[in-house]
Amino acid sequence: MTGSDGKLYEADNSTLGPATFQVTSTEKWAISNVGLFSERNSQSYVVNSLAQATGTNTPELFQTARMSPGSLRYFGLGLENGSYTVTLQFSETGFTDRSSQSWKSLGRRVFDIYVQGILREKDFDISREAGGVERAIVRKFNVTVSDNYLEIHLFWAGKGTCCIPEQGYYGPLIATVHAASDFTPTVSGIPPTIGGEKSRTGLIIGIAIPVGIVGLILIFLVFYTRRKKVDGDEEEILGLGPRPDTFSYAELRAATDDFSSSNKLGEGGYGPVYKGTLADGRVVAVKQLSVASNHGKSQFITEIAIISAVQHRNLVKLFGCCIEGNRRILVYEYLENKSLDQAIFGKKELHLDWPTRFNICLETAKGLAYLHEESRPRIVHRDVKASNILLDAELCPKISDFGLAKLYDDNKTHISTRIAGTIGYLAPEYAMRGHLTEKADVFGFGVVALEILSGRPNSDNSLDDAKIYLLEWAWHLHENNQSLELLDPTINEFDTNEATRLIRVALLCTQASPMMRPPMSRVVAMLNGDIETSNVVSKPSYLTDWEFKDITTSFLEENKSSTSSTAQKEGKISQHNDEHCDTITSPASGVDPLLPSPVSVSMISDIIGDGR
Repeated sequence: MTGSDGKLYEADNSTLGPATFQVTSTEKWAISNVGLFSERNSQSYVVNSLAQATGTNTPELFQTARMSPGSLRYFGLGLENGSYTVTLQFSETGFTDRSSQSWKSLGRRVFDIYVQGILREKDFDISREAGGVERAIVRKFNVTVSDNYLEIHLFWAGKGTCCIPEQGYYGPLIATVHAASDFTPTVSGIPPTIGGEKSRTGLIIGIAIPVGIVGLILIFLVFYTRRKKVDGDEEEILGLGPRPDTFSYAELRAATDDFSSSNKLGEGGYGPVYKGTLADGRVVAVKQLSVASNHGKSQFITEIAIISAVQHRNLVKLFGCCIEGNRRILVYEYLENKSLDQAIFGKKELHLDWPTRFNICLETAKGLAYLHEESRPRIVHRDVKASNILLDAELCPKISDFGLAKLYDDNKTHISTRIAGTIGYLAPEYAMRGHLTEKADVFGFGVVALEILSGRPNSDNSLDDAKIYLLEWAWHLHENNQSLELLDPTINEFDTNEATRLIRVALLCTQASPMMRPPMSRVVAMLNGDIETSNVVSKPSYLTDWEFKDITTSFLEENKSSTSSTAQKEGKISQHNDEHCDTITSPASGVDPLLPSPVSVSMISDIIGDGR
């Protein structure tokens, strides 16, 4: 298509997939698209519109545009080295005008523009820069080509909206790309300057490909179905932006001594974790996906997408991944002191004094505050528990295992989703109704804080009935003004004010109503002593609703005694009835079946199905 300025634009290939590199027919341009639209059924990378963009004499150029969920790159090929002018044209056609005051008008598309590896536009918002939607806007950049190629990179860093006008609608959008030399080229293959004008080579995005190419693709799919199935899995995983470093399977096999059992650190939610040493000397944790786990595959994709987009001292660092055939492996920084649950519940000889425990709580709260309030889009971890908090050499905590995490848009009050997580750490509203907000993580943090403080897990069948459930025991002590008795007896010295503050914060975080739980930024402020800790006066309803006298045991014992007495008189006894009574009241079980739990028993099978 020829624009009003006389420039001839070449058609892009509209069938680009989630991980595709394509060279145009003239071999002047190459396009690389990486990314999968989250929770979107139709993975369409072209936006078609009948809108007549204003501010241009060729509105047809803007009726098709390329959109990418993560990373979109254009390469100008075979260029003579020298100075060039790059012209990019945009028009926002996906949202309605703000003046309409409709839901669709609230959409925001924010991305970064790099040219030759240099950031030229940060947080570029098409509609804001153009002064509204369906308005053409041009950006020109002067660049230097030194290696005979030009690179233009549009990158989505997780900012803006993600679900307007539909789920999974985000990422950079561009209509045309154009590059012109600021000199008269002398190399063949580059159109010469005519009439004193700059040489031009352009690209129009999103025009449909010829029917013949579609036919070839269909033939390819027929003959290579099995191979495409495997490749499709790999594309799904590689189709993420920003893309992490990749390792070969041979590298990781050598690093872990052929995944030796002596290097095994533990078993994760969907596969084993090994300690390894890379060729450059870095010590890493290698997390291997079980090939048979379909659930693990989705967690693998989620984990790469989340951790690649966030950086914080209290979040575990992802070095890269390995995708070869069915092998899917994550490579993390190695944390010497492993997980928090091993430190406080296990047999490992690692003494955590009071300052260390308090600091672990504080730093974990900072990491969650970053995910909830500073990251864009916001992130709900969904599985905050002691085993998902790792400790480095200085015992600084780092939140890990983002396989269940959810992106959380600013415009949403909550997410309705299937239940996933771990029993004992699930917030009531999420366990019962699938109602997910960041307050579900706050609840999990409250449970973890009590575990750190007490040195015991949230439930322990070996303890007395009154102490089996940590939350119940904590409330019992709190109501009797004996809260400090909750502290781990192995702690010799502690700060009374800090301990009291931490207990109150934990009880606030585990309130039944999410509205009564503080946001994590307020938790940080309360732990730091910057603001007063609110008095906890209301015992959660999930505890009070279960307060009743359990008469089952005494009734069964009386019934058994009566039956035995009668049988003795008659010279016989019913073995079947005795066995039934033993099954219900057997002390070997350790827990009365009717003791309270924060999660309804009827929900357990569903939770276990999605959790770990």
